[in-house]
Amino acid sequence: MANDPQTHDLVADIERLGAQLADAKASINKRFIGQERVVELVLSSMLCGGHALLVGLPGLGKTRLVDTLSTVMGLKESRIQFTPDLMPADILGSEVLESAKDGSRAFRFIEGPIFCQLLMADEINRASPRTQSALLQAMQEKEVTIAGQQRPLGKPFHVLATQNPIEQEGTYPLPEAQLDRFLVQVDVEYPDRATERDILIATTGAEDAQSSQVFTAEDLLSAQSVLRRMPVGDKVVEAILDLVRACRPGEAEGRDLEGSLSWGPGPRAAQALMLTVRARALLDGRLAPSVADVAALSRAVLTHRMSLSFAARARGETLGGIIDRVTTRTLGLEVAA
Repeated sequence: MANDPQTHDLVADIERLGAQLADAKASINKRFIGQERVVELVLSSMLCGGHALLVGLPGLGKTRLVDTLSTVMGLKESRIQFTPDLMPADILGSEVLESAKDGSRAFRFIEGPIFCQLLMADEINRASPRTQSALLQAMQEKEVTIAGQQRPLGKPFHVLATQNPIEQEGTYPLPEAQLDRFLVQVDVEYPDRATERDILIATTGAEDAQSSQVFTAEDLLSAQSVLRRMPVGDKVVEAILDLVRACRPGEAEGRDLEGSLSWGPGPRAAQALMLTVRARALLDGRLAPSVADVAALSRAVLTHRMSLSFAARARGETLGGIIDRVTTRTLGLEVAA
């Protein structure tokens, strides 16, 4: 098996991609200092061909990260500031009636900002549900239907959306169907003291540090193909199934959670874990994922796919605490902070 040419080619592709990803992370860290876990989770979502929801307070660099990613990954970027008066046409585009010199009239489609490769949806929960739903087809099918015509989006196409976790006035919580379309939820926390010192010095000088391009759009598409060819052992597959099913209050494995959860993760959560464990292995320079990868990604993949019951909120329980407890019990591994 070791001498199989296909296996040899895959190993070479994984090793080459691992080196390229190391260069990409180094380039990102020139402008987005520290927060290695945040960078790895967002890169993982892009390697899997998915979308990421960034949850964090203002001023923690979420916009800066997306801008840096567009440069490093060589992608065409658009940014939409979501507000209550934003309309679907402001995102998708619209048809306008134009008059030609000969007096004839015809409709011309003007593309909206969604026709890009990397879309930043800033404060996505500030727009109305009608406007939020304009992203549903785009996120799932990588195309939009306007005036009865299907229009493909850029390749690759990724949505990186942001939310402020403490300011809820004037917001519209994302529906569960849309939350499920985000591959991972990335919690952007305060930096530690040493990292904040580096940020302070690096961003208040005469010149801002610049990142350089490492990938192209074609490179990223190729990386997504390599990731799906990575082998995943039976032990890891069973660990994914055990964890996801143990987080469902309606399943036998999660029966003890019936008083804590209103609902648990669906099959898309298992698919997300299956992809992201491969991405984590790639970013770590390994040829295949392990059960430890499943434990490390449990919060990022499961948190936005579960809901606490009213009784659990009254008791002060958190989704993160429940996921950590179930992960430790099911996989026998502590969840890394």
